Amino acid sequence: MDDINKKELSEIDICDLYITPAIKKAGWDQKIQIRREVTLTPGPVVVRGNMSARNKKKKKFADYVLSQTPGVPVAVVEAKDNNHTISHGMQQALGYAEILEVPSVFSSNGDGFASHNKVAPEGEDIEIEFSMDQFPDPQTLWQRYKEYRGIEDASEDLIQQPYHADSSGKEPRYYQVEAINRVIEAVAKEQNRILLVMATGTGKTYTTFQIIWRLWKAKKVRRILFLVDRNILADQTLVNDFKPFGSVMSKVRNRKIDPSYEIHLALYQAITGPDEEDKIFKSVSRDFFDMIIIDECHRGSAAEDSSWREILEYFSGAIQLGMTATPKETKYISSLTYFNEPVYSYSLKQGIEDGFLAPYKVVRINIDKDIDGWTPPPGMVDDLGQEIESRTYDQKDMDRILVLNQRTKLVAGRIMKYLKATDPFAKTIIFCENIDHAERMRKAIVNAAGELAKENPKYVMRITGDSVEGKAELDNFIDPESRFPVIATTSELLSTGVDAKTCKLIALDKTINSMTSFKQIIGRGTRIDEEYNKFFFTIMDFKGATKLFRDPDFDGEPVIIYEPGDDDDPIPPDPPEPDDDGDDTDDEDEKVKKIVVSGVSVKILAERVEYIGPEGTLITESYRDFSRKQIQSEFASLDDFLRHWSGSRKKQAIIELLEEHGIILDNLAEEVGREYGDFDLICHIAYDQPPLTRQERADNVKKRNYFTKYGEQARTVLNSLLDKYADEGITTVENAQVLKLRPFSDIGTPMEIINQVFGGRSKYEDAIRELEQELYIMEKTA
Repeated sequence: MDDINKKELSEIDICDLYITPAIKKAGWDQKIQIRREVTLTPGPVVVRGNMSARNKKKKKFADYVLSQTPGVPVAVVEAKDNNHTISHGMQQALGYAEILEVPSVFSSNGDGFASHNKVAPEGEDIEIEFSMDQFPDPQTLWQRYKEYRGIEDASEDLIQQPYHADSSGKEPRYYQVEAINRVIEAVAKEQNRILLVMATGTGKTYTTFQIIWRLWKAKKVRRILFLVDRNILADQTLVNDFKPFGSVMSKVRNRKIDPSYEIHLALYQAITGPDEEDKIFKSVSRDFFDMIIIDECHRGSAAEDSSWREILEYFSGAIQLGMTATPKETKYISSLTYFNEPVYSYSLKQGIEDGFLAPYKVVRINIDKDIDGWTPPPGMVDDLGQEIESRTYDQKDMDRILVLNQRTKLVAGRIMKYLKATDPFAKTIIFCENIDHAERMRKAIVNAAGELAKENPKYVMRITGDSVEGKAELDNFIDPESRFPVIATTSELLSTGVDAKTCKLIALDKTINSMTSFKQIIGRGTRIDEEYNKFFFTIMDFKGATKLFRDPDFDGEPVIIYEPGDDDDPIPPDPPEPDDDGDDTDDEDEKVKKIVVSGVSVKILAERVEYIGPEGTLITESYRDFSRKQIQSEFASLDDFLRHWSGSRKKQAIIELLEEHGIILDNLAEEVGREYGDFDLICHIAYDQPPLTRQERADNVKKRNYFTKYGEQARTVLNSLLDKYADEGITTVENAQVLKLRPFSDIGTPMEIINQVFGGRSKYEDAIRELEQELYIMEKTA
């Protein structure tokens, strides 16, 4: 390769010809240990108004990830072309190493390697450079990783135990790999109380499965108990993530632990209870289970008086792994108290920044009687003729003590106004104070939905613990392929564990006094489902929960502040934790005598909408304002943009560059007008230029009659291309495939048109460039 000029090679060429051979020569297995172009994060979703797009500029992918065994990364290598220095990619690589938590970091331009060693002995340089034939072998970097993670030689086999390989090719995301590896390492260090913190929607159950699989296959544990507090969690786990365990797995039924199985899934209420005869976990010996996993361990399991605590103490010799999305709690004893600090944490905020979780916008709606309070006139009676106690009722009383039917009607009307303006079939959960409130809300939604509810009686369903019909529709509600039910009214049943990936609207008409409850509830919407165009969700808050419980460190700020009047466009631009079987029967709340009043009018005082900004901060900008800033960050002035636009051989390149910033020009066209082309959208939004429509630009070119220098057939082609531009835009004109369509196909094949009509490809491309220059003469827009 001595005759190759490295300066002319691309980064990919440098990888193929120099970096990969050097790594392989050091003893690394290309099939098992070397992974190239590894996507770490897909980039965050940007939400403005009712539009969303990924910010691809923030996508993170490593050129090389080196692993000791699959799933155990030990090093990162960043490649650059030979016009950069050897260490130019080091800072970038260090960022990836931080994500993967590996100690060995390398950068190369094909001339040599720069190395950063996080465990370099005192007195030795942390960063050095060496030649291409001196790359470290796998054993050297494995020893370095073991030192970095504090892994003993005796634990090597356990740490390197393979993951379960999914036939579909599904692989754990980077944070799942870290979570799994940190737990395995903790077990290897003989820790028996382990806490894992992962935000709702990040795949805790899949992560749990891989942890159990590796420990079970390594024979570190044999019998495992997985405790959940909702029946649906156990059932979903059985048929989904845990399915590979097959015949060795069973769900505890009929209050009996069958010792012939090894993997036991149990509703904790099914193995314990207030009376001694209910405590069937004592039917097996204290050392029966080698490991216990407690799902949602924040839900009281760490509290001194918890029945879960009794189970944990009975099996005190077992490895105990607590899984939670919310480690902090003020009302109850924290799970941190029992499990100590988490071995790994992955927050909702981080998930949104990475692009694995859906960002959210919050619509806060203030109702006059909630904010100002309502005092009944002396002697006023309710709908049953009973005199109403003379005092001021406010937000905390609504639908718990005082029922204002007009308020329920107003809330239902606001929800349906939003859905009808966006997507009437967007999956929606409405959280209510109790079952009675959920039923009244269901009725109010039916009336507000009108024809939608007439066409299908299951458009809205009350899904609560006491409703057999409602619970029977739960699977249909969470199934993306099932259109109905669209709206679920509930109180507690849907607050945890229900995997409703396509849920786009969460309405809160419920008093929430627990940070944990709030985080669990918003977790119903955090999953992204690209197949069904679910990239973000909206929280419509009628009871002030989002204002009380925003926790920037864990959840990140919401995704604008918008305060329309009652008739404006609606698009922006707690009871105690249940300790029964998880169904929301709301016994205590249902026993409270409610005052029902129909004749009191209510109105909306204000709406306020918040968005998550590019840096996770609270912002108030529209999609137009966001686009303006992003375009100007890339092209500082109109002249700068015009230079790049006219100098670009393909305008598609600039369109793709803006997409990396999260700007989708189709979205801008929705706001400004679909008749405008990409050029005018950019100039108008970013630089305040008056826009011309595509048709106006095409007509202007025809008026100038610059086609006269071309032959008759060429003029026909160019005129037809102008018509295509007016109809579809510049990217159609730039794509030679357009020549396969009529009217071009009447003239000849694409090759015939290019070669015979224009005299060759270069002359055809010159004609297209000249056509573009004529289209975008700026004085016409000044």
